[in-house]
Formats: sequence, structure tokens, C-alpha cells
Amino acid sequence: MNEIILIGGGGHCKSCVDVIEAQGLYKIHGILDFETNVGSKVLNYPVIGTDKDIDSLVDKDKCFLITIGQIKSVDIRKNIFNNLRSKNAKMVIIVSNTSYVSSDVSVGDGSIIMHQAYVGRGASIGSNCIINTKALVEHDAVVGDHCHVAVGAVLSGGVKVGNGTLIGAGSVIREYIKIGSNSLVGAGSVVVKDVPDNTLVLGNPAKPVKL
Repeated sequence: MNEIILIGGGGHCKSCVDVIEAQGLYKIHGILDFETNVGSKVLNYPVIGTDKDIDSLVDKDKCFLITIGQIKSVDIRKNIFNNLRSKNAKMVIIVSNTSYVSSDVSVGDGSIIMHQAYVGRGASIGSNCIINTKALVEHDAVVGDHCHVAVGAVLSGGVKVGNGTLIGAGSVIREYIKIGSNSLVGAGSVVVKDVPDNTLVLGNPAKPVKL
């Protein structure tokens, strides 16, 4: 069984551990987190170092998954991903065995599709993405790199989400809407018009504000 190292030891890490354990394809070797947490445990898995130790662990032929959450900014996840990629690290794709992912869906390296998520025919998920618990990504939707589709969010058919964007929990995006890069759709929002890059949208119907 391949060994995996998780980067980030907070709440999102715990949810990822649950998916990985249920999937049964990888053995969790350890977790990288803040230096002050080294030597502690997260769900009985040891915190073995910080992201400064990535170089030595890549050399030991380990697999990696970024388990830092994405709520406000994508920068931390994105920077670590780019660092891993520059070192030719093996970044896994994790798909919960309670999710449904259609046979022709493409999913990029480093992404996780969590419990009871649905990804429909012709959809595409980029690299380093979180498709969170019970999220719905309908047919022909496209999610760019470094995105988080949060718990219970709905992307209707043909929606396009740009790189680095957060779709908040319980939000609904109307069919064939385009959401720009580095934007944030607030929890519970309903989006019925295209959203430019670098925009915060909130409410029902959602109102855009430049970030």
C-alpha cells in the first residue's frame, strides 16, 4: 500500500483522513503542520514535521495531499502545491467511496472529492481542488485549479469556475453561469449572473463587490 503524507493538521485534515481511511488505498505516514505541533497527533497520526521537510520526504518516494482548508485565501494551498510540483512530488487524487463521479469526469492532481459529493457527466475538476461533502457539480461544469466547492454547494449544468475561487457552503450557481478567478461566493448565495474575476458575491440574489 502506498504511503501518503498530509500537509496541514487542522479541521479539514480530519475530514480528509476520514475519506482516506474509508477509501483504503493509502496508508497515512504522517502529517506536516506548524512547528509547535510536531510530536503531537491528529486522529492518532503523528505530526512528523513542517513543510520545510518536503524535500527530504519527496526523496523517500512518498505521496502527498494538501489538507489545509480554503476559506478566505487560496494562497497557502496554491504555494505549497506549486512547491510540490516543482519537486516532481507525487500528488494523489482522493475520491470518497460514498461520492458519485461519472466515468468521463477528469480530476486534476492533488484534488479530493469528499463524502456524498456528486460530479456529473462531462464535468471537469482542476488540480488542488476540494469538492466538499455533499457538493453537487452537475453535467459539463468546469472547476478550475485551486478551487473549493464547499459543503452542500450546487454548480448547475455548464457552470464555469475560474482558478482560485471559493464557492461557499450551500450556495447555488445557475446553469451556464461563469464565475471568475480568485473570487468568493458567500455561503448561501444564489448566483444568476456572471461574476468577474476578483469579486465577492453575497446574498439571494447575489450582489457583486470587488475584492
